[in-house]
Amino acid sequence: KLQYPSSTNSYVQPTSRVLSFAMVCGPHRYTHFSEEYGVKMVLKTLCLAAMAASAAAFAPAAGPTARAGSVAVNAEMSKSIPFLPRPEKLDGSMPGDMGFDPMGLSEIQTDLYYSRWAELKHGRVAMLAIVGMVWQEYFPHLPGTQFTAVNPFEAPGTVGLVGNMQVLLTIGVIELANFNKHYDGTTPGDISFGDEFLNGMSEEQVEDMKEKEIVHCRLAMIAILGASVQTLLFGGKLMGGEF
Repeated sequence: KLQYPSSTNSYVQPTSRVLSFAMVCGPHRYTHFSEEYGVKMVLKTLCLAAMAASAAAFAPAAGPTARAGSVAVNAEMSKSIPFLPRPEKLDGSMPGDMGFDPMGLSEIQTDLYYSRWAELKHGRVAMLAIVGMVWQEYFPHLPGTQFTAVNPFEAPGTVGLVGNMQVLLTIGVIELANFNKHYDGTTPGDISFGDEFLNGMSEEQVEDMKEKEIVHCRLAMIAILGASVQTLLFGGKLMGGEF
């Protein structure tokens, strides 16, 4: 039993009492108590440190956020999507460049000349295709039974091998004749056909014609896609009626 002098305050801290009891019980028990107490303190410290680290991991970083906000405020916004920044490579130097690239495809390409070549070629084919689709359904055909099919998706099967080979051969000749132009810095879309229509025009007029072409190309690609889906789903002519 522990005795305390009368001058000592009757209130003694619980930790002091425990330590005093451990000392009275002997060195071995005191050592065991100290080790157990130390282990518990270390575990508590580790738990607190882990919780603090977890909280810090989810806390916003002030530096990068501030820099990102500054970049977002100072960045030039896209013409087509005003609430998004303009992609770096879509600087308006190409006709029809409206800064539209929500998927960031321009960022994975070295330059955009090859992409513009592909866009123009697909657009020109789409313009021919949508006009040909409407003509196939409503206007006169070439003479011959192989050209009587009104359904555009049945026509390739009725025109025969010779007719299809003529189309593929023409496409192949044009592609081979202009293959190197995709990489030598030639103006995208320039296949040396129809240049005479640009003679006598000013540079501003030529740029305006190029922009009109790319806009019509994009519209035609959307049109032929929609027309194809409509024909396949409903099995009728584009503007009504059965085949």
